[in-house]
Amino acid sequence: MGRTRVTDNSLRLAVLLAMLVIILAGVKAAADIVVPFLLAVFLAMVLNPLVAMLERRRVPRILGVTLLVTAVIVVVMLFIGMLGASLNEFARSLPQYRGMMIEKLRELQHYADRFNISLSSEAMLQYVDPSAAMNLVTRMLGHLSGAMTNVFLLLMTVVFMLFEVQLLPYKLQEALDKPNEGLAAMRRALDGVTRYLVIKTIISLATGVIVWIFLAAVGVRFAFIWGLLAFLLNYIPNIGSVLAAIPPLIQALLFNGLGDALVVAGGFIAVNMVIGNILEPRVMGRGLGLSTLVVFLSLIFWGWLLGPVGMLLSVPLTIVARIALETTEGGYRLAVILGDGRPPRQPPAPPE
Repeated sequence: MGRTRVTDNSLRLAVLLAMLVIILAGVKAAADIVVPFLLAVFLAMVLNPLVAMLERRRVPRILGVTLLVTAVIVVVMLFIGMLGASLNEFARSLPQYRGMMIEKLRELQHYADRFNISLSSEAMLQYVDPSAAMNLVTRMLGHLSGAMTNVFLLLMTVVFMLFEVQLLPYKLQEALDKPNEGLAAMRRALDGVTRYLVIKTIISLATGVIVWIFLAAVGVRFAFIWGLLAFLLNYIPNIGSVLAAIPPLIQALLFNGLGDALVVAGGFIAVNMVIGNILEPRVMGRGLGLSTLVVFLSLIFWGWLLGPVGMLLSVPLTIVARIALETTEGGYRLAVILGDGRPPRQPPAPPE
């Protein structure tokens, strides 16, 4: 009897793992479809509180959605214009960057030779080549633009989601076997992810603007590009702010000198200390309900599964997964492991 139960449990686990592998393989193969859909979902979650605020001010929902989507289109068009001009100028400057980099590396090799240290400037150039940094930025922006190739379709999906969100509770009430538990879990997931996305977007926008103004004041070229990079990478937990500081720091060291490079480094450290370590934790409050290790591993996992967009959305996707596990009888223990050490909620009662 006991052996039969163990065999049944092992078979069930094997089937679940096989289903999980198949689902992940399907999601990865369909990333070109899944990524724009996820962007639409999270954009709708960011805009929905603004639509609700307009509704409380007696603005009809259809008018509020129209105004917000129009504002998004205008901002995106202005942003694309500024970004295109900056990237074109940056691309024209790459040969100059490479020449300066080669000169600096040769000076470094000269000092290394004086102390009998084996150092090859050609080998080092492969690791710190500015064109490689440019390719990284271009590739990341390319993934985002690729996900938004059909901007009209993306925005229309957001519009329909904003209209449909009012009907979602009634549909779930009829569709779910246990509507009260399902709706409660859905509200917790929506509230948690929406709050995280709204706060993170505001903080990331503030970070990007501050970096843009700061670098422009110091005299670092292409400050808009580096501010945009700081805005995007701020969504990536743990390492995003560090990655955002590397390109402008190298540029300041090459063209502005060691003094300005130290100022740039100090500025990034100050911004990350004030915003990342003081302001953001206070605004976020209780926290994400995820352990630091899980946040870092989710960054790797979602980045592998969905590319750079998955890295940007790794935290909200993991929050949704954790809340979904909490509501299932077999997933509660895994939800506790993903958590920050505090019990997320009482486990669901076993079926009678």
